[in-house]
Amino acid sequence: MAYNDKNTKPAHSERDFVNETIDIYTRYSKKRDTWAQEAKEDREFRLGKQWTTEQVETLESRGQAAIVVNRIHPAVETAKAMITANRPSFRCSPREDSDKKVANVMSALLSYVYDISDGRSIIRKVVDDYYVMGVGYMQVYQDPMKDMGKGEVCLHDIDPLDVYVDPNSQHKFFDDAENIIISRLFTKDQAKKLYPMYKKDIDSSNSEQDWNAPHTGRNFDGTVHFPEDVGTLDNTNYVRGYERYYKKHVPEFRVFESFSGKEDVLNDKDYEEYTKRPAWIIQGNILTDENQAVELIKQMQQQEEMRQMQESMQTEAEMRQAGLPPSAVVPDPAPVKLDVQEVTFADLIEKKIIEVVQVLMCRIHQCVVIGDKLLYKRILPLENYPIVPFINIHTRTPYPVSDVRLVKGMQEYINKTRSLIIAHATTSTNTKILVPEGSVDMAEFEQKWAQPGVAIPYDPTDGPPVAVQPSPLPNELYQNEQSAKNDIDHQLGIYEMMQGNTSAAPQTYKATISLDEFGQRKIKSKLADIEAALTRVAQVAIPLVQELYNTRKVFRIVNPNNSLSEYAINQRLYDDKTGEVQVMNDITIGKYDVVCVAGSTLPTNRYAELEFYKDAFQLGLIDRQEVLKKTEVFDAEGVQQR
Repeated sequence: MAYNDKNTKPAHSERDFVNETIDIYTRYSKKRDTWAQEAKEDREFRLGKQWTTEQVETLESRGQAAIVVNRIHPAVETAKAMITANRPSFRCSPREDSDKKVANVMSALLSYVYDISDGRSIIRKVVDDYYVMGVGYMQVYQDPMKDMGKGEVCLHDIDPLDVYVDPNSQHKFFDDAENIIISRLFTKDQAKKLYPMYKKDIDSSNSEQDWNAPHTGRNFDGTVHFPEDVGTLDNTNYVRGYERYYKKHVPEFRVFESFSGKEDVLNDKDYEEYTKRPAWIIQGNILTDENQAVELIKQMQQQEEMRQMQESMQTEAEMRQAGLPPSAVVPDPAPVKLDVQEVTFADLIEKKIIEVVQVLMCRIHQCVVIGDKLLYKRILPLENYPIVPFINIHTRTPYPVSDVRLVKGMQEYINKTRSLIIAHATTSTNTKILVPEGSVDMAEFEQKWAQPGVAIPYDPTDGPPVAVQPSPLPNELYQNEQSAKNDIDHQLGIYEMMQGNTSAAPQTYKATISLDEFGQRKIKSKLADIEAALTRVAQVAIPLVQELYNTRKVFRIVNPNNSLSEYAINQRLYDDKTGEVQVMNDITIGKYDVVCVAGSTLPTNRYAELEFYKDAFQLGLIDRQEVLKKTEVFDAEGVQQR
């Protein structure tokens, strides 16, 4: 949760709104109890808590160890490393011709937002939740305290167990959800640091100790901790926070300027300011900039004076040819009169030059509740929720299935098989002896049996002691364990050769490259989910960027070749000749479509890529500079300049 300075705190129905929010949280929480328990169990299972308490007690009573051969964790880490090998690449395309010049700047700005938020770490955590719990969440928000108080648009990952979604939602990005709530416990000191303007409300809010954490029944050995485990270790005064998002239709005005081709949607306040803007109608031409209007009037006056002068000179020439005195016939030049009207946009609307249609637009409302106190509410400039889910196996519910859940049976089989193998090895190294009853003193016999080179007397009447060896385990058992490990890898789209297993690699270099590319086909299906969600993140970020970055700002991004690019947005420039003030790279206007470049985060085989570029260079298709870009030369840019 993050405080934003653009907020309003309503005085009416505050208590009712808080009760409604808490009631929605309670209903959503009950509906997702089963999924939350399974999701937490998947998370625990991945981290090694793979035996239940009852199973551990049973094994210990048999003298067996609860061994965990964790194959899931390295498989998840390998898949996560592959799918986040490279940083994502965003491309913005304008919806209008007038937006083309700032589309590239907007693409760079999205990369800037990704960098300042430590996007690499965030996307790794989100992908981890995607594989383990079935869904990862990334939040886009405005942090007004960053950049010396000017604010930044940032990204953040959210614990899936802290997100409560409308159970009736079927859309992959929860577009049809009535509400989405982020709720977790804070200490009051934490809450006051997050929302420093509402310290009094936080101090007077009610406390809570219920972490609402599901119990899985897995054996707790103290090696793995989660927030609810740490929180119960002390008696700190906690308070529950609710960050609620819901959709509401807001009346707005869609305007279309026939003279410029621009189209926009304005709220009541912006529309009122829009109608007061000045405009000039000059000889039928409509201008909205005063400096341009003055310049055009001067040009048209000069053109008219020039035209009259040319007509006067032509008339004088004709009079001279006719033998008449020019001064007796040629009139003095008439003063230049232009048809200039100074109007407002309201006048243009009345004349139907600007078309206006009142529409209902869906907007995201945000409210923050701490304990039983409503801190603030605000309307975001968004149509989609700023909480973007990265869903793995979508079941058309807010409760997806993870890859870990699909391979838990295989992992349990591996653990039980390994436990049996260890138990068999223990039995084989400790020989069992069948002794006729009453023929020896068992305490003395066991003591002397453990000592080498000691004679053990016995009564041969009932027969000699007989050593018993356990039956050897079949080789099939060991093969089944290896097969189960391979099944887990294949479920996650990871193959042995992709993990560097030389025994599974072909003999030739190019065959290895080809198989590596073919092996990525399944994981590319996962990548499609990740890229679709990243595209939605960018689409949500653009309106927040346009709202927050409304003044001059200079930002820098590091390119893949280690070069630094600098951009300036909303920069006001003064033209000495015309006196006109222009805004360069004005990102506050325009609409953009965003795509995440396919395959942008998957790893690339740098040797194969370099070979490809070298072959193209030898064929004369590209120059040596393009080849140099694909090498690992540190100062490639400097080499190109030299």
